[in-house]
Amino acid sequence: MKKLYILFAFSFMTLTVFTLYKVMFQKKEYYQKEYEEKTNVYVSSLSRPRGRILDCKGKILVDNVGVKAIVYRKINNIRLEEEIEIATKLADFLDLSESISDLDLKKYWLTTHKQEGENLVTQEEYDLYEKRKLNSNDLYLLKLDRITKEMLEVYNARERKIAYLYTIMNKGYYYDAKVIKLEATEKEYARILEEKIKGVTNEMYFKREYPYGNTLRSIFGSVGSIPKELETYYLNQGYALDDRVGISFLEQEYDAFLKGEKDTYKVEEDGTLTLIQEGKRGNDLILNIDIDMQLGIEEILKEEIKKGKKLKNTEYYQGSYVLVGDPNTGAIKTIVGLKYIKDAIFKNVESDVISSSFTVGSIVKGASMAMAYKENLVDVGKKIKDSCVKLYLVPEKCSYKSLGYVDDITALKTSSNYYQFLLAIQLAGYKYTPNLKMNVSEREFSIYREAFSKFGLGVKTGIDLPKEQIGIKGNTIAPDLLLNFSIGQYDTYTPLSLLQYINTIANNGTRYRLALLDKIVDKDGNILVQFVPEVLSTFDLEETYFTRIKEGFYQVVNGGTGSGYVDSSFQAVGKTGTSETIYDSDQDGVGDIKTINNTFAMYAPYDHPKYSIVSVSPHVSHYSGKTDYFAYINRYISKSVSDYVFLNY
Repeated sequence: MKKLYILFAFSFMTLTVFTLYKVMFQKKEYYQKEYEEKTNVYVSSLSRPRGRILDCKGKILVDNVGVKAIVYRKINNIRLEEEIEIATKLADFLDLSESISDLDLKKYWLTTHKQEGENLVTQEEYDLYEKRKLNSNDLYLLKLDRITKEMLEVYNARERKIAYLYTIMNKGYYYDAKVIKLEATEKEYARILEEKIKGVTNEMYFKREYPYGNTLRSIFGSVGSIPKELETYYLNQGYALDDRVGISFLEQEYDAFLKGEKDTYKVEEDGTLTLIQEGKRGNDLILNIDIDMQLGIEEILKEEIKKGKKLKNTEYYQGSYVLVGDPNTGAIKTIVGLKYIKDAIFKNVESDVISSSFTVGSIVKGASMAMAYKENLVDVGKKIKDSCVKLYLVPEKCSYKSLGYVDDITALKTSSNYYQFLLAIQLAGYKYTPNLKMNVSEREFSIYREAFSKFGLGVKTGIDLPKEQIGIKGNTIAPDLLLNFSIGQYDTYTPLSLLQYINTIANNGTRYRLALLDKIVDKDGNILVQFVPEVLSTFDLEETYFTRIKEGFYQVVNGGTGSGYVDSSFQAVGKTGTSETIYDSDQDGVGDIKTINNTFAMYAPYDHPKYSIVSVSPHVSHYSGKTDYFAYINRYISKSVSDYVFLNY
C-alpha cells in the first residue's frame, strides 16, 4: 500500500512539473496573450463620420465636420479625490461658457461633504428610514432641500468651475465617454495632450454640416443620444448605449447604413490610447431630391407668399406647401414648405407635409368618380342640370355657382358638387327628391374610404420616413356628412397623400410607394441598395373610365376651374380644391374663424407624364372680411412653379 502511495505521489508531482513547464515555456506566449486580452481595457472613439446625404446629381446635402473634443472616460476604481484632481487640472486649462446649476452644485456639495450632509437629516427621519417609512432617495431629497444658499457661497468662481467639470465627468452611464468640451481651441487641445491627464483624451468629434442651411433640414432629421425607451432595441441591434443615432426622419430611417463604425483603442497604463482597429465612415444616401429644383421653388414660393400677404382677407394665411414628383415611379423631386414669419423671414416646415393634414376640397373628386364608376352609379355621358340638394332638416347644399348641364366629364371640369351629391345618394340606395329623408351607415363611408385608400388618401403613402400621419378620419355617421365626404369636406389628408393621389390617376389606378431614396452606396461608390418602384395597391377599374377621369381633369386646366394654374402648352391634367375649415386665431386650442383652404394637383404631359406637382395653401382666405374677395394665391403659386419646372427640367 505504501509503495502504491509513493507511486501515486511521484506521478502527481511529475504531472504537475510537466504542466508548469508547458505553461511557463512551451505555451507561455499563448497564456500571456490570453491574460492580456482579459485584463486589457479597450474603448471606442467618440464618433466616426456618418454617411453623407446627396441629391440626385451628387450634390452634398448633409456632410460631416470634425471638431476637436476633450473627452473623459472613467477609470475603474478611481477615487473621488482623484476625479476632483482631474477636474481641477481641466479647470486650469479650459475656457468654458457653461456654468453649473444650483441643483448640480448642491449635489456636488453632498458628494464632497458627506458627514455634513448626514447631519442635515434628523434622528427621527433616520428612524423612519430604519422602519422603511422613508427610503434612501427620500433622505437624499431632504438633504438637497436643506442646503442653503449661504452654504454654497463658500465656492468661488474657480471652485464652481471645478464642480461643473466634476459633474460632467459623472453624468450618464458609468462607462459612457463624457464630452468635457466640444470645439476646443488649438491651445487647449495641445495643453491637454501635453499634460496626459488620467482618463482624459483629445479626440475628433464629427457633427453634421448642412451646406444648404435650413433647406430640407426637417426632412434630413437629427442625430442624438439613444432615447431611454429604445435602449433595449438598440442594444439588441448591436449598438452601445453611448452611441449617437439618428432620432428622426431620414437620419433615423437609414441609421443602420449611415452610422459607420468607431475606432477601437487600447487604454494604456498611463491613460493614453493606442489605436487597435480603425473604424470606417458610414454609407452615403443618394436621394431622388433635386436640390437646384428645390431651391428654385423655394424662392418662387417666398415671392408668391410675400405678394399674397398684401392681398385682402389673407390675415390668417401663413404659408404654403409644394411637392414635385415623378408619377411613373413615386420618386420625390422636391418637398417645399414655408411658413411666413414677417417681412423677408420664413421658416422651413417641409416635414409638415407628412404630419399636418387639411380638408382639401374638390381635388378628391377623381377618387369619388372612380368609386362611382366601379359601383355602376354613373350614367356615362348623360347630362343633368346642376342644381342644389336639400335633405330633410339639413341646409341646402349646392355647387359654388349654377353650372348648367354637366355630365361625368364636365362635372369634373366645372367641379359640380351637385353631381357628386347625387352619386353619394345613389350609393346609399336612394333617388334624390327634395327634403329627402335618408339613412346612411358605416357601409357607405367604408366604400368611399376604401376607394380613396387605393389612391393614397387616408392611408400611409409608404414614404421612407418614420411617423407618417394619415390625416383625421371623421367618426360621425350622417347623411349630410356622406355628401361632404364625396367633395373632400370631411376627412383630412396630408399634402404628401395628394401627390400619391395624382400619381395614381396618372397610372390608371396603380399606386406607387413614394420614395426619397434613390440608392445607398459605400465609400467606394458600390451600390448597396437601389430604389425600385414599388406598387402598393391597384384600383380595379376599366381603363376607359380612367380615360374619362383624366379627360375631365384635362378640361379642368383647359377652360375649367383650373384655368390659369398651368400653361396650356404643357398638356397638363389636374384638379383644384377649395374647402372650408376653422382657424384658431387666438391660439387657445379652439377654432374660431372660418377660413378657406386652396389646393391643386396636376401632372404633365397628358400622355407621357414627366412630373406631378401639388400645391397646398391653408387658410388662404376667410369669410370675416369687409369684402368677399378671394385671394387666388395658390393659382399664382401653381402657375409660377409649373412654368419653372416644365421650362427648366
